[in-house]
Amino acid sequence: MEQTEILISGIGISKNVISTIVSEAVNKVEGVARVGGNDIASNLISVLTAKALTPTRAVESDVDEKGLVITVHLAVFFGYTFTKLAEQVRLAAADAIAEQVGVEVSAVNVCIDSLVFPKE
Repeated sequence: MEQTEILISGIGISKNVISTIVSEAVNKVEGVARVGGNDIASNLISVLTAKALTPTRAVESDVDEKGLVITVHLAVFFGYTFTKLAEQVRLAAADAIAEQVGVEVSAVNVCIDSLVFPKE
């Protein structure tokens, strides 16, 4: 059974809450097309219903000995340098968690799962 809550700094936090905080922050980063991977079923649902990928599948969270570990799956726009974009995503996610939750983020792993090209 999948764990839906993590314990960190003496409090239990829903993974959905962490996912929502991170998704909102990362979606504001220039160059990010959407938070969420390249899951064909999710993309089809997004196209047909105008609903985004659920945050829990787009953002994963866990705890290690140093703090919270976050993995973010992204679709990014063509033309942005991946390393610079990933660093901006890391900062946005870590800052949002620190501000909203008040816990240490030990790592933010960025997975660029798809590339979005501009319509010509």
